[in-house]
Amino acid sequence: MKKKLLTIIFLIVASITVNSQILQPVKWEFSKKHIDGNNYELIFKAKIDKQWHLYSSNLPEGNISIPTSVQIEKSEFYELDSLLIEVTEPIVVFDKQLGVQTKYFNNNATFKQKIKILTNQALKLTGYVEFMSCDNNQCTPPAEADFDFEFNKEVQEKNQVNTESKVEFKAKSPIDLTHKSLWVFFLISFLAGLAAILTPCVFPMIPMTVSFFMHDNENKRKAKIQALVFGISIIAIYTIIGTLVAVTLGANFANWLSTHWLPNILFFLIFFIFAASFFGMFEITLPSWLVNKSDKKSDKGGFTGAFFMAFTLVLVSFSCTGPIVGAILVASAGGEVLQPIIGMFGFSLAFSLPFTLFAVFPSWLSSLPKSGGWMNSVKVVLGFIELALGLKFLSIADQTYHWGILDREVYIAIWIVIFTLMGLYFLGKIKFSHDSNVSHVTVPRLVMAIITFSFVVYLIPGMLGAPLKALSGYMPPLNTHDFDLHAIIRENSGAYYTEKNKEICEKPKYADFLHLAHGLEGYFDYEQGLACAKQMNKPIFLDFTGHGCVNCREMESNVWSDHRVLKRLREDYIIVALYVDDKTKLQEFDWITSSFDGKIKKTIGKKNADFQISRFQVNAQPYYTLLDTDGNILISPRAYSLDVDGFISFLDRGLSEFKKRHK
Repeated sequence: MKKKLLTIIFLIVASITVNSQILQPVKWEFSKKHIDGNNYELIFKAKIDKQWHLYSSNLPEGNISIPTSVQIEKSEFYELDSLLIEVTEPIVVFDKQLGVQTKYFNNNATFKQKIKILTNQALKLTGYVEFMSCDNNQCTPPAEADFDFEFNKEVQEKNQVNTESKVEFKAKSPIDLTHKSLWVFFLISFLAGLAAILTPCVFPMIPMTVSFFMHDNENKRKAKIQALVFGISIIAIYTIIGTLVAVTLGANFANWLSTHWLPNILFFLIFFIFAASFFGMFEITLPSWLVNKSDKKSDKGGFTGAFFMAFTLVLVSFSCTGPIVGAILVASAGGEVLQPIIGMFGFSLAFSLPFTLFAVFPSWLSSLPKSGGWMNSVKVVLGFIELALGLKFLSIADQTYHWGILDREVYIAIWIVIFTLMGLYFLGKIKFSHDSNVSHVTVPRLVMAIITFSFVVYLIPGMLGAPLKALSGYMPPLNTHDFDLHAIIRENSGAYYTEKNKEICEKPKYADFLHLAHGLEGYFDYEQGLACAKQMNKPIFLDFTGHGCVNCREMESNVWSDHRVLKRLREDYIIVALYVDDKTKLQEFDWITSSFDGKIKKTIGKKNADFQISRFQVNAQPYYTLLDTDGNILISPRAYSLDVDGFISFLDRGLSEFKKRHK
């Protein structure tokens, strides 16, 4: 009953969507505020319709949605004093479909841009806000809201808020509201802090450090308070480090960090160097003068001594904790401002616990295991993990710039080798320079070896094209896989494929970087697809889609994947997929002037989005339209719906209508 009710509701909504006017769910208000002298704040306020979402200007690493951005005409009469500031705190969620985090606003959002005017003459600046919005069923293509600001028009009104101009538009959100991602990152950082305790630079220091607080037997209460100050000082030191990272490399710098090749290659090298350090190739140490100076100050006693004792511990343990701390900071540098702070707080909280607890309860020291070779094993295992995770940054640079050096199967192969070596290490078959001899395999080592080799077995089908959904956030996309056994079987199965289905008229434009799901053949340019439809006398399946369209991926994964749908798409239609958010610049002879807003469209995405709006008066994705060889609509278009039978009926009715018109 519930499923039927949801289906009915969806059909009503889909019907309204398909037959409605242009969607404009985000309304913009623009104003300026005088600060002092020639300094102003440009204020951009978005009012978002209920159930719709506006994407943040600072999207986390790996996100393919369009961030909100402000573009101001170039002029020598102003300079920007800041990057775009998000006054409203965005909502952070994990997009299960794409395997990455995303950030967006609902209801309202305010952005500010500080600007300095460099002339006393009247000045008018124009520009636009580019943005994307979605709800749970559809997305609008990237839209632009125009604005203009006037300066020095009336000097006596410098401190007044300028007249506001308003424009409307809209965007889409992938999943339910939650802040789980920050809790997950906190937990990972906390576990990293516990792992750091077990390293040979830290573990032996627990009894030595605790004895510092226990030397005064006459005032145990004071000693315990000093121990608490010591623990709090450790947390403060690491959290301050996280705060500095957040301030210097935070939100507005994150987009560059997450996409540019330079920081990603740098992060990859940092992880590689950290791994080599853990394997025993060298030690990462701080200057001895810094450690000695801090150690002298710790001898003062009192609360000051407790703080410098904590600082000394942080410095001395750096060769073991540095790579772990660095990994947390690198992982969070491309995220939101809170992540470095939360990461360092979680790490330091776990790291300080044993020192504080054993100082408060010194009798527990007798229960600690003795130091030994097992601690170096912890370092080596962490080295394997850092080596594997560091590949993610190299993969990002490789995908962004289309280098093709780290395709999916290469990436998986390296992971298989890394974790196979780690499993052999647990069994004592591999030994590093600082390792003790392993005379026999202990039960904990055996359990860890079983877990590691089980993970390797899970990875192996990925070499043949298995999706490995649990690791989708770390793996390159499936379309980079050179040998996909599942695709080969699918394409040569009689139920899915016949030789005539593979025929297309000519090589599709943009096929070097745009792809169709499930190995389907088709076009990414409307004119080219229409010409092929005329030549082959087939109807067109026109798919308005986007890289950042989550529901488009859901349709492809849950509806298109059905063998009955694939058969019809292959045999009966010429597929034309038009990406409305692709940033690829067109050659000048392919530019168009929009009949809708009069602007010149210079990218693939803007040209396709304008075509959808101008021709169909709709700007949401996914949006499926069936056309004849003259470009006329065959039947009513279809929007997002996971009803496979309904989609099959949609295709069959379109084909039947096409045959009636072209007997």
